[in-house]
Amino acid sequence: MWHAVDLNADLGESTRTKRFPHEAEIFPYLSSCNIACGFHGGDPVYIEKAIRQALKHGLRIGAHPSYPDRGNFGRMPMELPEAELQAMLRYQVSALKGMVESLGGQLSYVKPHGALYHTLCRDERQAQLAVAVFQSIDPNLQVMGLPDSALTRAASDTGLGYIREGFADRRYAPDGQLLSRKQSGAVLRDPAEVVEQVRQILMEGMVTTNTGARLRLQVDSLCIHGDNPMAVPILQALDHFFRQSGIQKGNL
Repeated sequence: MWHAVDLNADLGESTRTKRFPHEAEIFPYLSSCNIACGFHGGDPVYIEKAIRQALKHGLRIGAHPSYPDRGNFGRMPMELPEAELQAMLRYQVSALKGMVESLGGQLSYVKPHGALYHTLCRDERQAQLAVAVFQSIDPNLQVMGLPDSALTRAASDTGLGYIREGFADRRYAPDGQLLSRKQSGAVLRDPAEVVEQVRQILMEGMVTTNTGARLRLQVDSLCIHGDNPMAVPILQALDHFFRQSGIQKGNL
């Protein structure tokens, strides 16, 4: 039985031409937030707004770098030369770190976004390259990703702390990966369904996959996607569940 849960969301993804109008309503329900770095979403104005909101609510702040792919919201895999991958990550994380620090905060961790997240969790070499960049920027940074993944091992080898992430609003496949967004039901939008998945993860250490199989899942943080149109009702339902269950929000 958990007595505290770290709840994170991907935020700062609005731009002048693409808005997520409910984003400001999400911050009060979180204990951590992953702020876009401008390559899949976000621009300087909305990134700064997100940082200010995170500081106002006392949230742990993470950088959320991605492939340079605004057209697909960073959700299409890209094959990049190693030097380009590292330069792209160094630019994004360093820029967000500088913005956070200039506003009086501290960058605590890095959580890659979208297709980059899944690539780094599967590909040992690219995970090592990415983690080397994060360590060179700040050896105190932690890395957030899927449990027992290539990214887990790369962080361990480099001595960086690792935050095992579970997903409240995404369906899992039988191999423990997230079900592809191309498949029906990959994104959970029913608050009751999300609460049940979170209950299983927290209280049973298990998750039910799209095939009905049950997998063991041990996590340190749970994610709600900021671009999920039902994010606010889902967070309200989770908040009610946490209160009823005596679970506090906070970094573990």
